[in-house]
Amino acid sequence: MKIILFLTITLISQGYSARVSDAEIKSLSETLFKLDHNRATASELVIDPQTLISSSETGSEDDQSSRPLFKQVSSTLLSKPTYQALLNLLDNYRRVSGEAEDVTSQEEQEQDTFLQEAMNTDVGRELYNFLHSKGIYSSQSEFIQDLKMMWFGLYSRSKGKKLDSSGFEHTFAGEIKKGKVSGFHNWLQFYLNEKEGLLNYYSHSFNGPWTAYPDVLGMQFEWDGYFKEVGSAFIGSSPEFDLAIYSLCYITRPGKKCYVSLGGNTLGIQTYTWENSSYGDGKKYIASAYPATPRSSAI
Repeated sequence: MKIILFLTITLISQGYSARVSDAEIKSLSETLFKLDHNRATASELVIDPQTLISSSETGSEDDQSSRPLFKQVSSTLLSKPTYQALLNLLDNYRRVSGEAEDVTSQEEQEQDTFLQEAMNTDVGRELYNFLHSKGIYSSQSEFIQDLKMMWFGLYSRSKGKKLDSSGFEHTFAGEIKKGKVSGFHNWLQFYLNEKEGLLNYYSHSFNGPWTAYPDVLGMQFEWDGYFKEVGSAFIGSSPEFDLAIYSLCYITRPGKKCYVSLGGNTLGIQTYTWENSSYGDGKKYIASAYPATPRSSAI
């Protein structure tokens, strides 16, 4: 009996990868791509990528683009429920590693709202229905609670001293660690900080094959004095799409490169598990998730 229990816990902690094939991941990701009705249109979002550099130039810290990356973002787009819910979360974090996070009741409610709004979309429902069909979650409430723990559960990136990080903070909001930008893989956070004058776009080293949104860029930038060598992110995707694709890959291929298909093009999604602490029956928090472009990094 103990052996069976151990195997069950191990399977849970490893994300049920044995139950979901690579072909199923690609098929589902194509469906999610098509269902992303809240993605930006060409009239709602206009970007100016400017200078394309080689992968060998990514560490040069040279500003090779004189203009901002984002030329126009529609207020109508930003007013959609999942966008508003994400925007409400992005100012909840102390960005410097080692500074403990203090989650207020209002901030926790904002987490719940974001997850519930994501589940109210076709993208969120499709992801849940697939995982439910595989026996990974028995109810939507169980799924939402697990998303809340894996994304928003706090852990320490400062050698266990303070609960200063979470998968959401690292991936969507970004952090500063050892004098460099760490994480920061969300285009809305990029846009907000660029608009406020806190972020200076330098160049890009990767531009995906997509001719409409969502696209993928590998970007070099300075965030309030700190450099990011390659910050890869979806551009123009809805918040629920980012959450769904990253969660799908983390649940089915945790800590590995997961290959999805978007508009007929294959893309690697890299996730990392946080190995130093856990929740529930040995489940691991998300450490990072991002599109795996050349030289992109969670660091």
